[in-house]
Amino acid sequence: MAHVASPGATDESRRLGVQLYKSGLTFTSKPSLAAWEQVGANLFSFANSSSWWIADWLVYGESTFNGRYVEAAKRTSLSYQTLRNYTWVASRFPMSRRRHSLSFSHHLEVVSLERAEQDYWLRKAEELGWSRNKLRTELRASLMLRQGEQAQPDGPNPVEEGIAEPASAPDRRLLHLQLSADELAGFERAASKEREHVETWAAEVLRRAAAGS
Repeated sequence: MAHVASPGATDESRRLGVQLYKSGLTFTSKPSLAAWEQVGANLFSFANSSSWWIADWLVYGESTFNGRYVEAAKRTSLSYQTLRNYTWVASRFPMSRRRHSLSFSHHLEVVSLERAEQDYWLRKAEELGWSRNKLRTELRASLMLRQGEQAQPDGPNPVEEGIAEPASAPDRRLLHLQLSADELAGFERAASKEREHVETWAAEVLRRAAAGS
C-alpha cells in the first residue's frame, strides 16, 4: 500500500530540526548526519509520492467530472503535456502494479510498452537499483537491438532473448545466441551480480574471453 503523509509529518520535521515553508526550508537546530539524511529521505519520498497524488487526482477528475475538470487542471502550474503524462501513467499503472521502491519517473519511462514488458523492465530496475537515467539507457539499447534484428529478416531468431554487443558504432555487428530458459535465467543472475543488463554483461564476457585466447 502507498503511504500517505499524515498530520504528524509536521511534528516529524520539527523533531528533526526542520522548518518547512512554501518556498524553502530552514534548519532550526544543527542536526546529526543521520538526522540530515532522514530529512533528505523524507523529502525525496514526498516528492515522488506527490507525482502519484497529482496523477490520481487528475484521473479521478477526468472520470468523474468529464470535461469540467480541464479548467481546474489548467489552473495548476504544470503544462498540458505534463498533465497528460501524469494521467497516462496513473491510468496504465493501477495501485497494485506500482513499485513503491521506484520513482514515478521510472514508470513514465516504460508507460508506452506492453504490460509484460513494463513489468520486466521495472523488475530489472528494482532488482539492480537502476536510476531513471540508467533504465532509459538500457531501454534505448534494447530498442537498437530490436531494430537491428528487424533489419535482418533472414537471420536466426533467438529462442528467448538476443544477446548482442551494443550497436553504438556503425561497424558493429549483431550476434544472436539461442538459449534455453534455464540458460537465460543463469545469465541474468550472473549479470545482476554485476548490476548490468544481460546483453551488456554477455558482450563484456565474450570480449574478455577473446582477449584471453
